Amino acid sequence: MSRENVEIVRRVYEALNRGDWDAVFQDVHPDFEMTTQRGPNAGTHQGREGVQRFGEDYIEAFDNFTVEPESFHTSGDQVVVLVKRRGRPKGGSVDMVIRNGDLFTVRDSKIVSMRTFPDPEKALEVVGLRE
Repeated sequence: MSRENVEIVRRVYEALNRGDWDAVFQDVHPDFEMTTQRGPNAGTHQGREGVQRFGEDYIEAFDNFTVEPESFHTSGDQVVVLVKRRGRPKGGSVDMVIRNGDLFTVRDSKIVSMRTFPDPEKALEVVGLRE
């Protein structure tokens, strides 16, 4: 199951980087909940509409934006992804690079939640893993 969960999560990043929102939500439960700790609209967002709106607003602040998964770690039904978020703010000339940890919970082949952590190590710690 862990390998399948990693592949489900990997597809989300690939779709996000293509800007394919239908593919982003292909393996996401309708009651999906995403919690972020930073940004102008930080907090908890629910369902496709709320999460997609948050994502579109966030990405809109950049001329280009990608999320680059560095490593995947599993613990039961959870997948922790250490990522680099890379983007050039609108009108800027230099890319901003931020390293975060994303914690996904996958049940019955559907992503039910995602939490982002500004400190990647905290995401690993929450599920009892250390890098």
